[in-house]
Amino acid sequence: MIDDRVARHNARVLAVAQALGGASPAIIVSLGGLVGQMLHEDKSLATLPVSLLQVGIAVGAIPAAMLMRSLGRRTGYLIGGTIGVAGGAAAALGVALQSFALFCVGTAVSGLYAAFVQSYRFAATDSASAAFKARAISWVMAGGLAGGVIGPQAVIWTRDLVPQAMFAGSFLAQASLALLTILVVAFLRPAPVAIHVMRGGGRTLGDILRQPRFLVAVAAGLVSYGLMSFVMTAAPVAMVGCGHPVGAAALGIQWHVLAMYGPSFFTGGLINRYGKERVTALGLTLIAASAAVGLLGISLGHFWLALVLLGVGWNLSFIGATTLVTDCYRPEERARVQAANDFLVFGSVAVASFSSGQLLNAGGWEAVNWLVFPPVAVVLALLLWQGRRTESMA
Repeated sequence: MIDDRVARHNARVLAVAQALGGASPAIIVSLGGLVGQMLHEDKSLATLPVSLLQVGIAVGAIPAAMLMRSLGRRTGYLIGGTIGVAGGAAAALGVALQSFALFCVGTAVSGLYAAFVQSYRFAATDSASAAFKARAISWVMAGGLAGGVIGPQAVIWTRDLVPQAMFAGSFLAQASLALLTILVVAFLRPAPVAIHVMRGGGRTLGDILRQPRFLVAVAAGLVSYGLMSFVMTAAPVAMVGCGHPVGAAALGIQWHVLAMYGPSFFTGGLINRYGKERVTALGLTLIAASAAVGLLGISLGHFWLALVLLGVGWNLSFIGATTLVTDCYRPEERARVQAANDFLVFGSVAVASFSSGQLLNAGGWEAVNWLVFPPVAVVLALLLWQGRRTESMA
């Protein structure tokens, strides 16, 4: 029987790190589109800084995994935190100098840092028993609940910190939070499984990627995260465009991020009780419900309710999809499979984020919401097929 003591310790450490590191994307999502509008005359490029955050995550996923495979989780996360400090500082400098290009560099580098943060959920399962895996992921994701408060509140309290450079203070706060993350991840303990995992061996990546269950898991993660980013990126710009104040837009993102991570206290238990496929399907259904609310009106209440439903739906579907991925590899295969999954997921998220700004500029908030339904329907069909396939093989 696997002893989960180290896994429990690391899950707690990673939950705290998630609270600090998870604030970074919340700051960029809250302000990226608004700063983009402020620094660039072409409004269709307003969400490019947010898209580059997602590009950074996608590009950084594989190098981050390989780095941690060679040097260990703790050393890798220390390096990741250092990158986070640099990204926040560059973004702040870009705002201060009114340089759209430098600001974009800062958000892209912050994406490289976020690639490390995104892998916290997988790191929590390194030495976890099968029974503790879903809970370990949920614990780490629950850490994002604090990040959901820290990020938007940092925007509200520090946006005027630097005279004559509105919002620069918020990105300095982002750099400071990354610095604190370095102190936290220093407390990670080596996972016992890592001692026995071979540097090589296992099936080829192609063989793993061709597994039907892996393809379904990736599709679920890709659609849940892609649609969440697609809608979330457009929401602050749409709210301000509909006459709501910047503070209300930031609070909307705060409620959204709280909804993203709050259910994590229960998601692991729901997965253990009802199964990964069902919980993932429920999450995707809630994402579709958020789009329906977005189509009903443009009051602050409509925006906030849509963002809350979007967050809860993402939590259930993404944690469910992540747990599905952990069933698809052996210990010696985990680094490359996790990296491949995150590359595919966050590559699609980058495309979704950028296209969100383009579509919002061309078709408005209504067009953004209508495009949610088709991909949700496709993945729900795939999950139904996978569930029946699993039952027939049992």
